[in-house]
Amino acid sequence: MTDSTSEGDEWADALAGDSHAFAAVYDLHRERVYRLALRLAENRHDAEDLVATAFLELWRRRHSVRVVGGSVLPWLLVTASNAAKNQARGIRRHRKLIEAIPRTADDGLSALEAVDDAVDHAAFAGELRRMPDQDRALLVMTALEGYSTAAAAEALGISAGAARVRLHRLRGRLRDAYRRTLPNVAAEEGGTQ
Repeated sequence: MTDSTSEGDEWADALAGDSHAFAAVYDLHRERVYRLALRLAENRHDAEDLVATAFLELWRRRHSVRVVGGSVLPWLLVTASNAAKNQARGIRRHRKLIEAIPRTADDGLSALEAVDDAVDHAAFAGELRRMPDQDRALLVMTALEGYSTAAAAEALGISAGAARVRLHRLRGRLRDAYRRTLPNVAAEEGGTQ
């Protein structure tokens, strides 16, 4: 933003879809929103997420944003505060869920943590990267995003039958990759333990 342009001018241009004007508004208020976010968040990473959320919402709702005193800063600060409340609520829910997971008697680790420690995540990531794009998309849509096989197949332009066959093959491939990451499981299957 130059000395000759005000925030009001930049905001008017941003409302008209000028991304450079929106960037100028971002540059003008980012530090102030970040300082607030640092006070509200548990760490810098969460604070950065709050800033991103506030500015994303500013862009998404730009036509209904209440400008106070010629500035969008008050709206950004309120939005960042609300996002911090939502973030804290999510963290509390996550911690409560983790605490509810049964603990193993051996080492105090939850069953989920014990499996997570034993799994080689790089091997899974590599397996996913090696998949053809359409297979990876099918797996993500059904296993992670909760779409039905028929809906995922339609979105990918394949038949539901082909999708079922591919998913069966992909599950087997991932099951094999999982077994390779667990030395104890591999040893048991090989009969060496």
